[in-house]
Order: sequence, then C-alpha cells, then structure tokens
Amino acid sequence: MARGIEIREAHFPGRAPIDTYGNGGFRFADMSHRGSILCLPSGIHGWDMDMTKPLSVENFTKVLDEAGDIEVLLVGTGTELRRLPPELKQALKARGISSDPMSTGAAVRTYNIMLAESRAVAAALIAV
Repeated sequence: MARGIEIREAHFPGRAPIDTYGNGGFRFADMSHRGSILCLPSGIHGWDMDMTKPLSVENFTKVLDEAGDIEVLLVGTGTELRRLPPELKQALKARGISSDPMSTGAAVRTYNIMLAESRAVAAALIAV
C-alpha cells in the first residue's frame, strides 16, 4: 500500500564544505538547503533559526550534545555581527568549546578552511 509523503528532519550524514550561501540557504555536497544549518561532527542539520531569534543556550542544544567532538564553534550570525550572550558562551566553555561569532559569510569561509585542515570545528550558520 502506498504511503503519503514522509517529512523527515533535514540532515546530511557527513561533513562537507559549504559550496555557496545566500538567497536564504546553503549549497553543500551537491545538495541545497533553504534555511539555517548546523555543521556538526554527526553531519549537517537543518536549524530552526533566523536573525530575529535570540542566540540562546536552548537554540544550541544540538551543539552542546556533541561537545566531545568539537573544539571550535563558528557562529555565523547573519549579515551583521551579534555577540553571544554570556550564558551561551559559558555553557560552551564549560564543555570545552571555544566560540567565535562573525558574519555568516566569514563563518562559512573559516569553516571550510578549518574543515580542510581536519580540525575539530563546528558551525552554526544563520541563513542570509
């Protein structure tokens, strides 16, 4: 019996450089994703985040869950730099993660370089 369309969580099960960004999304691994993404050791995940939402500990739960495999978290905050709130920086630091907020474009470029160097890097990228 035929089943209807099955909606699954957006997830690419691997690490891949980001080929392009803009127009509200990203291209990577011959795929495209509309919206923000988390680039983690477990893969690239869709992230329900935009420039109007707060950078809170709750919005970074998936990052914190994979903290053992992350040394540096690059946070692409959109078109403008936003500071990370002290409670988020503290939660990341408590798990051994160094965090660096920057524009999304700068975060994509830095992520690609660090990924090519096989560094323990992750990125939280807000779509622009």
